[in-house]
Amino acid sequence: MSDKLELVVDLRDNGRAIAAMLTANACFMVNDVLVKFQAGHLQLGQIILIRGVFAVALLIVACQVTGVFRHWKRLLQPAVLLRALFETGAAALYLYALLNIPVANAAAILQILPLVVTAGAAVFLGAPVGWRRWLAIFIGLSGVLLIIRPGVEGFSAWSLVALASVFLMGARDLATRKVSVDVPTFGISLMSTIGVTLLGAVFIGLGEPQTIGGWAPLAALDLVVLGLTGVLLVGGYSFLIIAVRLGEISLVAPFRYSSVLWAMGLGFLVFGEVPDGLTLVGMVIIAATGIYTFLREHRLARRGALSQSAIAAVATVAVTPTSLDQEERSEHAANQRPYVR
Repeated sequence: MSDKLELVVDLRDNGRAIAAMLTANACFMVNDVLVKFQAGHLQLGQIILIRGVFAVALLIVACQVTGVFRHWKRLLQPAVLLRALFETGAAALYLYALLNIPVANAAAILQILPLVVTAGAAVFLGAPVGWRRWLAIFIGLSGVLLIIRPGVEGFSAWSLVALASVFLMGARDLATRKVSVDVPTFGISLMSTIGVTLLGAVFIGLGEPQTIGGWAPLAALDLVVLGLTGVLLVGGYSFLIIAVRLGEISLVAPFRYSSVLWAMGLGFLVFGEVPDGLTLVGMVIIAATGIYTFLREHRLARRGALSQSAIAAVATVAVTPTSLDQEERSEHAANQRPYVR
């Protein structure tokens, strides 16, 4: 009975993690749309700095209300600081690359992140990843490429810089898994947000190029919009941390592709952009791979629950469910829990 309960809890946590990932992507995409409006007359450094100040202030209030500061030394754990370092480094590399290569190329490179996270989880965390899940991720990536359709134009050393940022993002997510459970999500978000906010100050100090450094005059509406982006940044960071900590990392990773779907929807609602045929095909592929991954998790969990019930009924017999294929059995052994991946 306890094994069956564990299976139900695992499935529930994975479902919540997927919902958190979808919400995080929505926050990040709306944030990007607002930043795009501001970037026309403000410098990138001051956008990052002012947005970060709002986000840090909000997180300080949240940490104070939830009692995070009563155990503030937990925020200095190596895994927390390492995650903040990876987050800051990834932001610096990606933003620099984004200014030097086409947006489509940078976006395409960013979608490699689920593959990086899944591979990293398999190598460094011992997460079992079967060929079906690898295939679903690669098919989802093909859907992303159908939507973005990056060309060879602009592929240069800056593309490698963007790729390096993706590896830092993957390292950030793996570091998140190493943070002890007694460190609250708001505390982790605060440390990462402080790092990125300081990055904005560094950009301002650079002065050149003008699109990054320097300081432009601010209007009241600018402060309102940047304050909203700060709220969205906190939401994105917090839900992302929840998703990575709560769910199985290789299961949740493919749902990062939903950021492209959010981009398509916001592009239509805000800018009136209508997806063409290939874009719609790509969206269907991405949605299908995500649904398949979740349904497969659900099916394996149910099989595991039924198998455990049979084992409990015949305790003296070693039962091996022959209905599962070799991959599923090997992944079960690697997990050391009944057929939950």
